[in-house]
Parts: sequence; C-alpha cells; structure tokens
Amino acid sequence: MSPPRPADDTIAAIATAPGAGGVGIVRLSGPRALAIAEAVGARALLPRRATRAVFTEADGAAIDDGIALAFPGPHSFTGEDVAELQAHGSPVLLRRLVERCCQLGARPARPGEFSERAFLNGKLDLVQAEAIADLIAAADLRAARAARRSLEGAFSQRIEAAADTLLRLRIHVEAAIDFVDEPIETLGIAGVRRDLDGLCDDLHRLLDEAERGRRLRDGLHAVLLGPPNAGKSSLLNALAGDARAIVADIAGTTRDVLRETVRIDGLEFELSDTAGLRKGGDAIEREGMRRAHAELQRADVALLVLDARDPQAGRAELEAASAGVPARLWILNKTDLADAPPAGPPPGADEVRVSALTGAGLDTLHAALRGLAAGGTPESGEGEFSARARQVDGVRATLGHARAAAAELAVEHMELAAEELRLAHGALGAITGQTSADELLGHIFSSFCIGK
Repeated sequence: MSPPRPADDTIAAIATAPGAGGVGIVRLSGPRALAIAEAVGARALLPRRATRAVFTEADGAAIDDGIALAFPGPHSFTGEDVAELQAHGSPVLLRRLVERCCQLGARPARPGEFSERAFLNGKLDLVQAEAIADLIAAADLRAARAARRSLEGAFSQRIEAAADTLLRLRIHVEAAIDFVDEPIETLGIAGVRRDLDGLCDDLHRLLDEAERGRRLRDGLHAVLLGPPNAGKSSLLNALAGDARAIVADIAGTTRDVLRETVRIDGLEFELSDTAGLRKGGDAIEREGMRRAHAELQRADVALLVLDARDPQAGRAELEAASAGVPARLWILNKTDLADAPPAGPPPGADEVRVSALTGAGLDTLHAALRGLAAGGTPESGEGEFSARARQVDGVRATLGHARAAAAELAVEHMELAAEELRLAHGALGAITGQTSADELLGHIFSSFCIGK
C-alpha cells in the first residue's frame, strides 16, 4: 500500500442516519479532534471510556447533554485522534453541534472521508472500505453477512495470497531473463509453469466467488425471452406482484424493453420483459426484437419462456439467441391451459413449469431464481463475501494476464511472460488500492455516507 498521507486538518460530521432518533452521534477525526471535543464541553476524557458531558456554546449556554468518547490515534477507525459526541437525536441539535465544532477549528467532512482516511492511514484496504458502504446498504441478512466477511478481510486475504504468488513468479521470470543462454530446464521454469497453472485455477475460483458476491450486492439482471404470446408479460406481473406490463392475446403486444426491479426472498432482481422473438413482424416489432437481443448482452441470466401447450415452438430460436448468456432457465408457462404435462423427460434443474395466471409453480420458480443468484452455493451463504463490479473486473483482468503469461512461457518468450505477469500484478493491486489512481479513490468514497 502507498505510504499514509496524514491529514493536517480535523473533520466533523453527523454519523447517524438522517431524521430524529433517541440518540445522535457527531464524529470528529484529525489532530485537533480531542481538543475540540474538550472545548465543546467533553472534559477529562479517557481513552475508550464513556464520559458524561454538557455540550455548550461559546458563551457557555448548553446545546445538549450527552456522552463523549475518545479514541486516540493510531488505535481508532481512521488511525487519527477520533472523538464521538453522543447527544439526543434531534437533527437541529446535531447540526448545531457540528457548527460549534467547526467554529472551534474543524471543517465539515466530505462523503466517505472518514473511511477514506482509514484507507490512507493503512487501517483498511480499498475492498474493506467499500465493504463498509455495502454493509450499510445491505437489504437482507445474507447480503449483510457477505459484506461483513469482506470487511473482516475474507476477500482481501484471497487477493493478497494471489498477489504474493504473482510477485514470487515475477521475480523468478525476470531473473531468468538475465540468463537467456542457459538451458530452460536449469532455470526452474517448469516449476514456474506449474505454479502459474495453479494460480490460474485459484483465480478462476476467486472470479466465480466474486461474481456471486457481486450478484448479492447488485442483484441479478434477468431477461425474459420467448416467442410472442408465451406469457412473458404475465410472468413479469406475477413476479412483481403488480400489473406492470400490458397483457393481451394479440401477438407482438410488447414492443420495447420494460424493466422492473423486484425482491424475491430478500434478493434483488432486475427483470427485463422483451418483445417476442419471431420471424417477420412490422418495423416497430423488428426494432423491439433487436432491443431484446441487445438486452441479452448485459444479462446475468436468460429466462426462456415457452407455452406449455407447445414447448417446442420457438425453442431452437431461444437456444441460439441466448447462447452467450452466463445462465439460462427454461420456463414452461400457461400450464393451466395445457391438457396434460408436455411429452418428454420431467423438468430438470434448468426448467420449471408455471402458470402466471393461477400462480401455480411460482414457488418453484422463486427457488430456481434464488439458486441462480447464489451460483449453486448453499442458502446459508457460508463463506460468501460481497464484491463490486470493479473488483470482479479486476480479478477477470488478472486471470487474463496470468493465462497470457502461461502461454508465453510455454513458447519460452520470457520477456513477454514477465510483462504479462507485471500487468496481472498491477490489476490485482488496483482491487485493494495498492495501485489505485487518486481519481478512482475520489469516485469510490464520494458514494459513501457523509458520516462514514
């Protein structure tokens, strides 16, 4: 990690959620945090001990009474001197307390500045800092547990282990370049190849786990795809619990992409209803089908909807259209209209039978969607960690460079292999912030809460 950049100013902010509450907290961090806390009325503070205090104006008039705590650096969240002033949770009182701290020499904190200082002072890496925001924003217990594991370092430790291996391989390959006249067998490159292959396997597993963590955080983007009148819009309405899409017996009713965000058993899904796929159609319908294909390019899963009365109609077209999507789920809709179950084998793991009209089979569909979001992991989520798209892309880039390095080593292109290993090391370091640009850090922390 880059050397810490100690701040020479002190920041203050309300650290509790907006609105009234029983208790509200004003947080200070910086070289004058403890002196400002004392000047505002928190006297005789002991490290990590709660002390009753009366917070006062400059003329001695009371703002409020409450509790103050001191956390001298470096044993604090930010690594600096930190003070917390706990008052009654009136927004008016808390804002006045921040104003009083600023009169005494603090300044208002920027969004995420407390976490940013913790990162810059080496208390957290970038993955852990982002996990704080993910933990605050978690919409269900499973996502909160995954964010907590990232905050505790579960993801970071895997990245650091891979980075250590990459560094060792870089050193070996770059040292071998100086002995290009030596037989390759005497340079230990065979061992480097074995270790690099093992690293690629580890990175591939890490990529799968990080992608599952991203889905827990961001939700799953699912595209409803099928021939006209298969019941895609009815299915969207059933999953959303509301009549969000127009439903009619006329083929080609849906012309554009309709997006709806729904929560299913605590997991978020962005569902996209698309125009029915068929040959022909007027110009507007053809544009709708083009947009359906474009929507598939960013889909996590394709929900392929067929009419249970004729489950083979349009199946081949859907197979071809969804070939590049990471996951697919076949849905035989309108089972309430089918005289008998369709011929052929019973439903497999990638097929469910439902009736959007009666609700039959929706529980099974919910379970299948949960399984897709979890990527095959148990419902308990044991061992899961949260991840962001930026982090997933970093692991994917690292794996790509590591595989390219392995290919160069196979043909004894040592210089090219060394360059690919350098790029892999840099891509991995950017995930934890070891090689992050200042503008990236500014973008990340600006999305945090003010008091974090």
